Amino acid sequence: MAAASTSMAATAVFASRFPLSSTTKAAPARCSALPYLPPRLSATAFPSSLKFAEPKRSSLLQVKASSSEESGAVDTSELLTDLKEKWDALDNKSTVIVYGGGAIVAVWLSSIVVGAINSIPLLPKIMELVGLGYTGWFVYRYLLFKSSRKELAEEIEQLKKKIAGTE
Repeated sequence: MAAASTSMAATAVFASRFPLSSTTKAAPARCSALPYLPPRLSATAFPSSLKFAEPKRSSLLQVKASSSEESGAVDTSELLTDLKEKWDALDNKSTVIVYGGGAIVAVWLSSIVVGAINSIPLLPKIMELVGLGYTGWFVYRYLLFKSSRKELAEEIEQLKKKIAGTE
């Protein structure tokens, strides 16, 4: 019964779009659930003498940004000389080049895989749900309680030491 009333309502909506006779020159009826917006006004439609008043701002909250000379700009020549020293100190330059090239290829391949996954209908939404679920689990497991935050900090420090080679 509900399907019949829905189809009748749809028929009534579609039927009102067509003019009843070819002799009447009335404007075609517009059926839409959304209201029609007024036509856009160009910038020249407003007189140039019309000024919009700026909203009053609270003078209690004023923030001014400033920077110190010490922490501002990075000295590029110092950065380049530092990088050159580190490059010269390396023993296996070919290994670093291979790892760097491999990292670039891995990023390129992963972007292709993500693009392919994104083109499959419904799969991006499922991946978003998986990401939200993992984020919720991570917050519950590591960030919600003080003892688990300490555990996470210890694990990060161990990982830093392992990467730096001091462990």
